[in-house]
Parts: sequence; structure tokens; C-alpha cells
Amino acid sequence: MSIIYVLIPLSIVLMLFAIGFFFWAVKNNQFDDLDSPALDILDDDQPEASAKVSSPQSRSHKDNAIGRLDDQD
Repeated sequence: MSIIYVLIPLSIVLMLFAIGFFFWAVKNNQFDDLDSPALDILDDDQPEASAKVSSPQSRSHKDNAIGRLDDQD
């Protein structure tokens, strides 16, 4: 029965934190645009960084690393 004296104040404190975080999120405009992030996943555009072709230096370095592994066998 004495655990109730700990659980009730703890639940009140957690509830106050949750309400405080909710008001903080509303104040900082976290809930302004809820539709755009859901639609962004449908875009087929690739970022420029992933569309780049690897440079010859990076390929030769990769080939050298693979060659060294094959020489050890």
C-alpha cells in the first residue's frame, strides 16, 4: 500500500512533463505541416549525392584493396 505514495506523485510529474512537451511542440510550430512529410516519400527524385558516379581514384583504391586481399590467400 505504501507504493501508492510513490506512484501517484510520479504519475502526476510524468503527466506534467507530457503536457509541457506538448505545449513546447505547439509553440515551436512542430504541428504546422503534417501533410507534406507524408507526401515527400512519394517523390521519385534522387538526391544529387547518391546519383554521383564514383571517381577513378576511389575505384582504383577499391581495386587495390581487393587485390591485396586476393594476394594474401
